Amino acid sequence: MIALGRLKSWEGLLLAILVVVVAMNVMRSPYYLGIDNVVNLFQLSIEKIIVALTMTMIIVSGEIDLSVASIMGLAAVLLGCLFKAGIPMPAAILIALLSGLAAGLFNGFWVAQAGLPSLAVTLAGLIGYRGLARVFIQDHSIGGFPVWFNTIGQQRTVGPLTISIMIFFILFVIVAVTLHGSGLGRLVYAIGNNTQAARYAGVRVKLIKLCLFGASGLVAALAGILYGARLGSVRGDIATGFELDIITMVLLGGVSIFGGSGNIIGVGLSILVILNLRNGMGLANITGDTQTSVVGALLILSVLVPNLMHTLKTKWKERKT
Repeated sequence: MIALGRLKSWEGLLLAILVVVVAMNVMRSPYYLGIDNVVNLFQLSIEKIIVALTMTMIIVSGEIDLSVASIMGLAAVLLGCLFKAGIPMPAAILIALLSGLAAGLFNGFWVAQAGLPSLAVTLAGLIGYRGLARVFIQDHSIGGFPVWFNTIGQQRTVGPLTISIMIFFILFVIVAVTLHGSGLGRLVYAIGNNTQAARYAGVRVKLIKLCLFGASGLVAALAGILYGARLGSVRGDIATGFELDIITMVLLGGVSIFGGSGNIIGVGLSILVILNLRNGMGLANITGDTQTSVVGALLILSVLVPNLMHTLKTKWKERKT
């Protein structure tokens, strides 16, 4: 685990931005730091931040997965259709999870084995998986889920926290240990830095990428199921557009779009910045469309600023030599 004392300049900047955003929100509302609002802060975007964790590993490896939101929708719709058909909910949940794993492995096959660009493969997945979800459910919605299932996404069952929030913290620890404290994590960084060099060094690049995309699909399906539980119903357009926020959280956290750099602490800070920023804009009665535009601007800045800083640093070194 990365110690706070080792935070790099980008993480320090995010921490400063977070302090400013929280201070402004507290001035708007004295109840902002209350436990209820803090829990709601996470709960309203819990599915996105869960998927952002596995997206971090995908991008560190030098790839990207644009299909995660569509896999979320497909898994949620499949769950609803199976339940409506009379399949017991536990079995429906398992099948929905396996559908996400299958979708992720399908993406991974074309990226790792066939060598196609992940941008193109997962963009096709974004369209294809969403279309498949709409075929299953048409323009209808499915609800009436068991009370215990809705409780997973709606009620606080672990102290002040919901099960969804607990799942996020557990996955956060797992991803942090995997990336920064395991051999697999070092291999993921090596692949992101230089895929060919990693392959020549004996790293099983294809297998690792296949596993990463499989994990991405599985976690996306889990997030889709949790989203259905929180809403109490599912539709074909569930989670549409979520990939924008998810990718922004990762890139704003300092993970390079080209792979090979970044850490989970930065992503965690980025998540807090975006959640507090959205919450603050909500308090200021700023519309959802405007909020999405702000997140889009952050996505652009999160790509441009690190590249600009790297260019300036390189030129500075060249001048000194």
